[in-house]
Amino acid sequence: MRTKVLDLSKCDDLQAAIAEAAAIVEAGGLVAFPTETVYGLACRVRADCLERLDLVKGRPSDKRYTLHIGDRASLRNYLPHLPLKARKLIDKAWPGPLTAVFELEPQILEQQQARLGKEVFDLLYRDYSIGIRCPDHAIASALLRQTACPVVAPSANPTGLPAPSDAQAVLSYLDGQIDLVLDGGPCRYGQSSTVARIGARGIEVLREGAYTAGQLQTWSSVTILFVCTGNTCRSAIAEGLCKAYLAKRLGCEVDQLAIMGYSVMSAGVMDLAGMTASNGAKAACAARGVDISGHKSQALTESVIQASDLIFVMDQSHRRAVLDLEPTAADRCLLLDDKGPIPDPIGQSAEVFERCATQIEAAIERRIRELVL
Repeated sequence: MRTKVLDLSKCDDLQAAIAEAAAIVEAGGLVAFPTETVYGLACRVRADCLERLDLVKGRPSDKRYTLHIGDRASLRNYLPHLPLKARKLIDKAWPGPLTAVFELEPQILEQQQARLGKEVFDLLYRDYSIGIRCPDHAIASALLRQTACPVVAPSANPTGLPAPSDAQAVLSYLDGQIDLVLDGGPCRYGQSSTVARIGARGIEVLREGAYTAGQLQTWSSVTILFVCTGNTCRSAIAEGLCKAYLAKRLGCEVDQLAIMGYSVMSAGVMDLAGMTASNGAKAACAARGVDISGHKSQALTESVIQASDLIFVMDQSHRRAVLDLEPTAADRCLLLDDKGPIPDPIGQSAEVFERCATQIEAAIERRIRELVL
């Protein structure tokens, strides 16, 4: 067998070259192609194809390969739901040199098995997770979009040897063992992608590569803002209860939320900075084991809005105030309780504050489940 090489810099019909490569992969062949990191080896997700890939790579058959997709939109075919942290990270890091290992809940896995079929599912998903990469390279993106089947693409080298960053290095390893090399010139980074596990508890870097751990942490950090009138009652209660609920769901202490990549704050549309939470608010939170005695009010500002990923308001007047300051926040500014406004309890009885806290607590749990975790 001879390995065909297509030098794309000399190719008169690039689209035809990509189509040829895609057809080879769909038929069960192996095609080396450039990415922004190193050259990958495209292989159809099918048992017999992966057996051949294992032989070429010299890799144990019990190890899984990473799915490669041509654009971010394709992710929904394999992950129907993403936590907010993961969505933020993907928006920043993809296309790009990040291999993301996504953790999935059992019910999602059941849905995916039914959707993809048992063979593809068993070959891609393992230990409640799937590894996915979306390369930032025109040739890679075109090939993956053109191929009408799921594709994995490990680096185009035998296991244990350096990953190739140009076509000649691929041929030095695999000439005669693979079907085609798309020669797109040297790779931009010349090093492997960063690998990170993404789950309910946050992001864990398994291997640093072109992206650093610090970059991933910054890109995936989530800030939640609660807005009311004076920031001494409703939004103060919401901030305290949200922190407690998030910590419970993440299995950490409230003071560890920042380490987990979450920031929760509150503000008021009135300029009342530095005031403590009202006695009624403190008592309602204390009844739920939440201490907001250290709360200090702050005024809603344009910079606070801009720093927030989700903004929850108590009624429509607060939403109008947010959008007056920052019109671009419309898609992320929502009523905390989608069933209706949360009345202001200020100056009223303990029973009124209790009803207010109950409404806020239920709304927070719904919103965090739907939009954050």
